[in-house]
Amino acid sequence: MAKQHAQFQCRECATLWPKWSGQCQDCKSWNSIEEIPALQAGSARGSNWHGSAGQSSVITLDQIPTSETPRFGSQIDELDRVLGGGLVEGSVVLLGGDPGIGKSTILLQSMTLISQQRNALYVTGEESPQQVSMRARRLGLPGDHLQLLSSTCVEDIIAQAATCKPEIMVIDSIQTIFSNSLQSAPGSVGQIRESTAILVRLAKQSNITIFLVGHVTKEGQLAGPRVLEHMVDTVLYFEGDATTRYRVIRAVKNRFGAVNELGIFAMTDEGLKPVTNPSAIFLAQHDQPVPGSVVMVSREGTRPFLVEIQALVSECHSGHPRRLSVGLESNRLAMLIAILQRHGSVPLYEQDVFINAVGGVRITETGADLAIILAILSSYRDRPLNRRSLVFGEVGLSGEIRPVANGEERLREASKHGFETAIIPRANMPKRGTFKDLELIPVSHLADTLDAL
Repeated sequence: MAKQHAQFQCRECATLWPKWSGQCQDCKSWNSIEEIPALQAGSARGSNWHGSAGQSSVITLDQIPTSETPRFGSQIDELDRVLGGGLVEGSVVLLGGDPGIGKSTILLQSMTLISQQRNALYVTGEESPQQVSMRARRLGLPGDHLQLLSSTCVEDIIAQAATCKPEIMVIDSIQTIFSNSLQSAPGSVGQIRESTAILVRLAKQSNITIFLVGHVTKEGQLAGPRVLEHMVDTVLYFEGDATTRYRVIRAVKNRFGAVNELGIFAMTDEGLKPVTNPSAIFLAQHDQPVPGSVVMVSREGTRPFLVEIQALVSECHSGHPRRLSVGLESNRLAMLIAILQRHGSVPLYEQDVFINAVGGVRITETGADLAIILAILSSYRDRPLNRRSLVFGEVGLSGEIRPVANGEERLREASKHGFETAIIPRANMPKRGTFKDLELIPVSHLADTLDAL
């Protein structure tokens, strides 16, 4: 029998090499060549190809039976919201976040509650079973039905899953899992990709719902190959600072629900608790109106909530003005400053500009443009806006105020919290129904907004 030689492949351009080297000679990328199973691209692929060719046939879409996707709850309402209404049988969910932000905590909470009704398995590769048990007791969680496995070999995990037959399983974390088919160390790109592929195959064939816990790099991206996010069905990210009380889970990919859906949690002595009224935590309480503070209505996913945007404009003494944003895109901040200077005649050439979204939330939509501009102007003029007024709208490069999606839902959320005035795009004026307690000021250009103020 011929000896199987190791193969190496570049994860950037997929070029095969007979041995490892630091740089790929085709795409010139560094540290991108990794070991792959010897027969992965050869006989194994060929046998699967011929085997499936005789079993599959071409059919039309109307011949495929459709049915409601079966779901079951995670026993945590905010987590179900982010997942699109609950967990789907046979799906694979990847949960990433900074160390200590609460990934293992929320999954342990969910698994202990699910295990009261379904067969659940928690696989720990980073902590010992004693450490997991101590955390569950500290949080006051029931642990009489949850099965626990301490293993890092994916083949061993598959064998144990075939014995206990779980309906839902957690892998904590995917960076510690390795496969015997590769000689590289656990945590390498090849091991992460191969282990994930085996677990995804298990989920689809056995109809097991799998949670994968993933580490993140210092840039905030999931550690490992980018193809990892394409292999799973749902990708969730923990946002926020681990030192603060509140945590945010955002869905950046979801094959069974809305993308960019948010789940808000509060870290307590009993674990992560869902926040039912997120608008209350993102609004800072001021006794008196302060310059540079503007309230906007953001809509992430399917839920609108109020967020306070704060700005600080101060004179620059270094000769190089700084533009710093926390929770907002820095490139868009530079563009909005240029629009304010060009169409608002506000000279910010020698001013440092700092922008912050209160509560640690990250705003990704363009509906915050008008609020950012007015917060900067309020701080620069040292004139506060009315405490009971809010703003939303997208600002174009020519100074026009563009409409945003779901304007009436945003106004309804503002009216519910007692706001009195709303500066909105003219195209977002409600066509049917009125908001009697909310004075609407429609604007179509940045100059109109400044006149209204």
